[in-house]
Amino acid sequence: MCITVLANPGQNILIPSPGFPIYKMIANCLGVECRHYTLLPERRWEADLDHMESLIDSNTAAIVVNNPSNPCGSVFSKQHLLDILNVAQTHFVPIIADEIYEHFVFKGEQYYSMSMLSKVVPILSCSGLTKRFLVPGWRLGWITIHDRHNVFSKEVHSGLLALSQRIVGSNTLVQGALGTILTKTPQSFHDETIAVVQANAELAYSILSETPGLKPVMPSGAMYMMVEIQMEMFPKFKTDLELVERLISEESVFCLPGGAFDLPGFIRLVLTVPDTHMKEACIRIKQFCETHCHVPTLRYEGTFQTTEEYKMEPEPKSQYGLRAKSNIPESENKIRVN
Repeated sequence: MCITVLANPGQNILIPSPGFPIYKMIANCLGVECRHYTLLPERRWEADLDHMESLIDSNTAAIVVNNPSNPCGSVFSKQHLLDILNVAQTHFVPIIADEIYEHFVFKGEQYYSMSMLSKVVPILSCSGLTKRFLVPGWRLGWITIHDRHNVFSKEVHSGLLALSQRIVGSNTLVQGALGTILTKTPQSFHDETIAVVQANAELAYSILSETPGLKPVMPSGAMYMMVEIQMEMFPKFKTDLELVERLISEESVFCLPGGAFDLPGFIRLVLTVPDTHMKEACIRIKQFCETHCHVPTLRYEGTFQTTEEYKMEPEPKSQYGLRAKSNIPESENKIRVN
């Protein structure tokens, strides 16, 4: 609804990369161009502001900001959100704030709504029951208009009202129960949910950080973790999709390939499974990578010379109970580096 009401055919919107694919799908159906601004994994998935600004022109209708992020699990700092608002204000572009994970923030992290920080930029903020209350089938959400200077008053208000009457909404039972759901759900339910997801994130990060060929990025919220695949260490696979398909067939573990989020060379993990399943899945991923990674783990012995011997470690066991694997036969455990 937000994209429909703000953008006309032939205009463009800015969306994050990686990002949830529904933005692009909706925009394409409306004849609206999507321009992808980069999120930087080395900076905990902050937006590349210079890149974002370079994409804006006179036809830019909105900037989509997803915070906390699906698929990255990032939670933007207050200063970073202010920097994004500054870009939007400079170019007179409104913001669509996808904040469906606003309450899904890990302990020790701080969430800021863009509407709290904006003094000038008009914002359409989207949220709902789906994620916080773990009820995806209900599909009950809302759009909040934050517009201190009445930029949206003439067309956007009436447009959203018209669209809400045209589009089939959630069932009436859930709508009738909304007040009770929001005010009488015990806080302990939300606290326990966040604790489970955060513990799973820490568990997955600890295992996958020790996995050859993978570089997980620790999330700060939401339900997901993005993991970089160092594809050059897996020469058997041309793409992340091929690796994911083999992972399913060999280990019965499914992860979404990064290409689904416009970021090839990554996979996305969902962190809402029971902790025993999370641990088992990560152990299987580690075992898979140890099997297919073409760079063996080596231990250097002696002073370095151009023809010095290196020796493979004798099949140590990791703290997770896996026996380290090597594709090198035992008779070839000693190799020479020239």
